[in-house]
Amino acid sequence: MKEILEEHWHHLPEVEVVEFLETALDKGLDTFEVVHRQTQFGPNSITQKKGTSPLVLFLLQFHQPLVYILLAAAVVTSFLREWVDAGVIFGVVLVNAVIGFIQEAKAVKAIEALSQSLTTTATVIRGGERRQIPATELVPGDIVLLQSGDKVPADLRLLATREMQIDESTLTGESVPVQKQSGILPHDTLLADRLNMAYSSTLVTYGIATGVVVATGNSTEIGRINELIASADILATPLTKKIAKFSGLLLYVILGLAAITFVVGIVRGESWLEMFMAVVALAVGAIPEGLPAAVTITLAIGVAKMARRNAIIRKLPAVETLGSTAMG
Repeated sequence: MKEILEEHWHHLPEVEVVEFLETALDKGLDTFEVVHRQTQFGPNSITQKKGTSPLVLFLLQFHQPLVYILLAAAVVTSFLREWVDAGVIFGVVLVNAVIGFIQEAKAVKAIEALSQSLTTTATVIRGGERRQIPATELVPGDIVLLQSGDKVPADLRLLATREMQIDESTLTGESVPVQKQSGILPHDTLLADRLNMAYSSTLVTYGIATGVVVATGNSTEIGRINELIASADILATPLTKKIAKFSGLLLYVILGLAAITFVVGIVRGESWLEMFMAVVALAVGAIPEGLPAAVTITLAIGVAKMARRNAIIRKLPAVETLGSTAMG
């Protein structure tokens, strides 16, 4: 049965699809076969990426080049017993981290609540009877009945349709509902053009149809997309790139000026201890302590505005990335 997941269902006749899945259009699967396939294929749910613990999420707020510089400056000023300066720098860094942590934690909770609200039921034929079951209990071979307003619970090969239209924007990005139909399509038909297929997480906008489950859980098209997203590297946004570049340049400039100041003072006969204190004061004074907090607060305001428009943003820099997009 594992080879089921690799079939090109859109290219097979309806009769062959039903026979291959060892099911029946009028009776569906019996209870024994359902239990066997649930054991074999697992629940019809997408495996969620393990979440980050609150402690790790908070510590990640300090993972910024400019914050590293500020922390180094705070440590040095503490070593020199400049408690006021050290306290101010530590306070700015802490406020910056707290704001970022609160915003990201709120986004994570909102995403979790949204995913829980999207749990659906499915109308199936099992043992010759029409039943309504949780979508997580579906298995390959189940006969599913669709009607207007239903969320497609798994990847289906449509066996019969009547004026069926499905909104596939969550999968293909196409904003216009697609008119579905049964029948055979060429082997090389692109996913967006497979009119005899209905894919998990899409929405039925009109009509009725009968389909057979051909893929569940992570094996669905939306499940594969989820796996690709989970395995993708975290890319730097335009803002984080600019801040990292600025932080590196600022570090080199501060160290350069400090070195020049120290050498000039020694050449003029000043005490090395006094010059070291002066150089540290110069370096600390040149660091823009308020920049990280200002950037974080600005982005948090943008996230709050997006939230009022029902848009959930998890990472603060994503707001600036959205602002950097342009119409093609």
